[in-house]
Amino acid sequence: MSKKLLICDDDRDIVEMLEIVLDESGFEIITETDSKRVLELISNTRPQLVLMDLWMPVISGDQILKRMREDKNISSIPVVIMSAAQDGKEVALKAGANGYIPKPFDIDKLLKRVNEFIS
Repeated sequence: MSKKLLICDDDRDIVEMLEIVLDESGFEIITETDSKRVLELISNTRPQLVLMDLWMPVISGDQILKRMREDKNISSIPVVIMSAAQDGKEVALKAGANGYIPKPFDIDKLLKRVNEFIS
């Protein structure tokens, strides 16, 4: 069974970079840059982990996360929030994130964090 990882960030360059790095790690990568579509995508694909930006246009990562936690079908999926915001970690954990990665991130630390959740 392949390990599915969903990446959601409104910055296409970050999504592409993460896809390249994580693809080499043997994950099946699902990407989405539109925060309005990500909840449905999570419900349909049931990834083992969601890697999501905190501040995105229209629906922020913490809002998506709160909605995930209210939906019994996807509430148990681990979510790691990425953010450059000073209060990012606080906001992410309050919303129910399982982990937090500050931006700009160290690729090795990111991979280590992702592997902690998908093993």
